[in-house]
Amino acid sequence: MRKTIALLLALLLFACVGCEAQPKPLQRTDYLLDTVVTLTLYDAREADLDAAFKEIRRLNDLLDAYDPFSDLGWVQAAAGVKPVAVSPETMELLLFAKEMYERTGGYLDATVGPLIDLWDIRNGGHYPTESELTAALGLLGMEDLVLDEAQGTAYLPRTGMRLDLGAFAKGYIADKVKALLLDRGVKSAVLDLGRNILLIGEKPDGAPFSIGVQSPMNAGDLLRVLSLRDKSLVTSGTYERYFEHEGKRYHHVLDPFTGFPADRDLLAVTVLSDSSLWGDALSTACLLLGEEEGLKLIDAVPQGEALFVRTDGTVVTSAGFPNS
Repeated sequence: MRKTIALLLALLLFACVGCEAQPKPLQRTDYLLDTVVTLTLYDAREADLDAAFKEIRRLNDLLDAYDPFSDLGWVQAAAGVKPVAVSPETMELLLFAKEMYERTGGYLDATVGPLIDLWDIRNGGHYPTESELTAALGLLGMEDLVLDEAQGTAYLPRTGMRLDLGAFAKGYIADKVKALLLDRGVKSAVLDLGRNILLIGEKPDGAPFSIGVQSPMNAGDLLRVLSLRDKSLVTSGTYERYFEHEGKRYHHVLDPFTGFPADRDLLAVTVLSDSSLWGDALSTACLLLGEEEGLKLIDAVPQGEALFVRTDGTVVTSAGFPNS
């Protein structure tokens, strides 16, 4: 389940503060991870940007569910046959996916690949038959994924099972890129992986970054403008990726129990956290669980605050989500 992140970046990157010019940032944009990626670095070198984009490509090569030569591609090709050796990064993310599967009572299921392929929303959409749904649902079950940390292998026990880490991968990659840049001495940056925003530090003058949370009802409106340092802000929504069948709209966030798009009276969930991986996972999980259970999940995890937008435009937040 790839993210349809609905964040509007309201960053005053080139502003003058008290007549003192801000250092000019380095910025680069590329199309990666099936989205537009923009990295903006202060007090950095071109070599830092090069290293960051190289890391994004390296990790995407491991985690792309549609690349037959990625780790996921090899695991899926060997489903029902044998375990496959995977990289430490892939193992780390699959273990996290297992944890989130348990925390969400099975709603956030990384083996949802067969359902995603069946609905095929990325290619215009397909309304499945009952028999197609039954077959796809029979291939789901994160509890069946066998991970052997000692041997570094992953195994899908039934032929046709498929992994999809769309609810995790961009957040995981963002966190890894942040760690790499910190190791290289970068102290101030904005990492925008398809509007999955992760901040390094603060502005060079010591002021926080300003980030706007866009309204899913109207792209020109902001629900909040937050002053943030060293944080992640991720939004998942049901209102951008969809198709229509017989006058009804079907979005891309699929319920692994019913096989249909989640129907929880929510348009979007925005999660504020320290880790982009947690933000990525929690925002999708809350869409699947709904407002009441989603708020319980937010309260139960070690980090994260959330803003929910109902289908009527009403906004509800967890206790610690900032007003500005």
